[in-house]
Amino acid sequence: MSRSHFSFPRTSRRDLLRAAMYGVGVSAAAIPSPLFAQAAAALASQGKSDGKILVVLELSGGNDGLNTLVPYGDDAYYKLRPKLGIPAKDVRKIDAHFGFSGGMAGFEKLYKSGNLAIVHGCGYDNPSFSHFTSMAYWHTAAPNSGEEYGWFGRLADTMDPGNAPNFLVNVGVRQSLAVRSRLHVPVVFDDPRRFAQDKFHDEEEVLDAAPSAVKTDNAARQYLLDTAQSARDASALVREAWSKYRSPVDYGVVPLDLPKVAALIEAKMPTRLYYTSYRNNAFDTHVFQADLHKRLLTYASDSVAAFMKDMERIGRADDVVVMVFSEFGRRVPENVNLGTDHGTANLMFVAGKQVKGGYYGEIPSLTKLDAGDNLIHTTDFRRVYATMISGWLGLHDTLPLLNGNFDPFPMFS
Repeated sequence: MSRSHFSFPRTSRRDLLRAAMYGVGVSAAAIPSPLFAQAAAALASQGKSDGKILVVLELSGGNDGLNTLVPYGDDAYYKLRPKLGIPAKDVRKIDAHFGFSGGMAGFEKLYKSGNLAIVHGCGYDNPSFSHFTSMAYWHTAAPNSGEEYGWFGRLADTMDPGNAPNFLVNVGVRQSLAVRSRLHVPVVFDDPRRFAQDKFHDEEEVLDAAPSAVKTDNAARQYLLDTAQSARDASALVREAWSKYRSPVDYGVVPLDLPKVAALIEAKMPTRLYYTSYRNNAFDTHVFQADLHKRLLTYASDSVAAFMKDMERIGRADDVVVMVFSEFGRRVPENVNLGTDHGTANLMFVAGKQVKGGYYGEIPSLTKLDAGDNLIHTTDFRRVYATMISGWLGLHDTLPLLNGNFDPFPMFS
């Protein structure tokens, strides 16, 4: 298979260094120059206090939905999980049938305040039990296909076809397929204090020069120059936002990356789409699941609830929604190692002040399982994506974004 590439006629090595586009790498932070400070101030001024923001939190590894929202009122649950089933007395009950895992005080509070939607039975036809494959399907919103771009990236392209800088942010060690875009270059960073351009010592003079000062008639080269400058400006703004962020809100033992998102929102970074994750396949609980899973859920629940409280503090609670998902659920019966194996249908959560809380989607049966003892999905996960796209962000033509028409839920006022 041939590789496409840019051609740079009559271009020196020094010019190529100027065009280096990976200003979004992670390295030791450079001290921002006055130019960087000016760029950061200019970018911050672009932030809109009334723009709706969507934050996606991925629970990597395949979260066990049945031990997250526990069907303690269903005897079949305890028959299938005689040792791993969470006793009713330890459940944070929200009605006569369901309750959250014991450590999920944050989600319980959000639900009881009417600000948490729970979507049942989320999945897709012909499910994959591979982490990599199934996550790719969720990232692209295109199950059983080879879609090139991520659904979040396509969303950015549709919302902002003019390709404004810093519209799309991915907090993580590496870029997620979900944010891969045809038009936008997402801002990707892990540690905001060390967010700067990767470079060797002999490249510093060139890379520290302002690429925006260089103009060329070569469109491909100009694109790279502009991208490099945008990345440099973004890194300066991210470091500045994080250095100024001071919040009295307690995010719990493991805050995930949500305080970083809060810092950028507070700094009025013009980002409308944020993507982050609970990393390292943390929810792949094949062995001795009980205590570990409870801790993971506690950390995630505390962090999401704290983030929403932080949005209240900075006056942006009406503008921000968080969607939480995992690439698949777990098999219904417990395994011999007191854990659970890869499954199918799962829960999705949507939190926000503008969310109409409650249950959405049909609850899968625990007595009518598929041949592999898995839940049969009742909700195509793209219905939830469609809800975010049209119900929250106001884009009503979801066909090109989701490769199909999916009815949104009436989840927002």
